[in-house]
Amino acid sequence: MQTPRDLVYRAYTSSLLRHLPAGQLPRHIGVMLDGNRRWARERGAGSAEGHRAGADNIAPFLGWCEEAGVEVVTLWLLSTDNLNRPAAELEPLLEIIEGVVSDLASAQRWCIRVVGALDLLPGGTATGLTEAAARTDGVDGMLVNVAIGYGGRREIADAVRSMLRDAAQQGRTLEELADSLTVEDIAEHLYTKGQPDPDLVIRTSGEQRLGGFLLWQSAHSEFYFCEAYWPDFRQVDFLRALRAYAERERRFGS
Repeated sequence: MQTPRDLVYRAYTSSLLRHLPAGQLPRHIGVMLDGNRRWARERGAGSAEGHRAGADNIAPFLGWCEEAGVEVVTLWLLSTDNLNRPAAELEPLLEIIEGVVSDLASAQRWCIRVVGALDLLPGGTATGLTEAAARTDGVDGMLVNVAIGYGGRREIADAVRSMLRDAAQQGRTLEELADSLTVEDIAEHLYTKGQPDPDLVIRTSGEQRLGGFLLWQSAHSEFYFCEAYWPDFRQVDFLRALRAYAERERRFGS
C-alpha cells in the first residue's frame, strides 16, 4: 500500500520528467557510482553488502536513462586503483560485478560493452565479462559501457600504444607519425572509440573530483555532484541532475 509520502514522491518525479526540455538533454552520461562502502559502514555492514546494494540500483538507473532518451551510459564499476585492495574485499567485489554484468546482459535490453584494462583482471573474470557482453551484440538498445579495471591514464596510455602498433604495421616511421598526429588519431584508439563523448558526468556520495574517469572524453563535459551515496541514488536525484544540465549554457571549454 502506498503511503502519502510515496504519492508525493511519484507526483514530484512525474512533474520533473514532464518539464525536462527534450532538446537539451544529454546523449551520453558517465556515472561514478561512489559511496557503496560508506553506505554499508554507516549501517554497520560489510563492504560487500554495500556493493550488492549498489549493484541492485544499476538496472533501475538504466531504466531512468532510457525513459529520458539517453543513448549511451558509461558506468564506472571498478578502477585500476581498486585492484590494489585486499583480496578479502576485492574477490567478493569482482564476483558482484560479474553477476550484475551477467544480469544486465541476460535482460537483452541494452547493448553492453566492457571497457578497461581487462588484462589486469583475473582471467576468469575477464572471460566472464567478455562473454556476457558478447551476448548483447545484436541488441538494438541503449549502449551501456561498464568500466571495469578502468583508469583514465591507463586508457590514454593504451590508446597511444595501440596507435603506435598500427603505425608500425603500416610501415610508418615515428617521425612520420609525429608529423601527422592529431587528437582524432588518439581518440580513434580509446576504449570508447566511435561513441559520442559524455555530455554529463554524475558523481554520487558528495565527492567533487574526477578521480581519473574518462579523462580524455570529459574535456567538454558538464559535471553534477550529488550528496547521496550510490545505493540511495533515486530517480528524483537523476532528474535533478538532468534539470541542472539543461539549465546550463554549455561553453565547450571556452
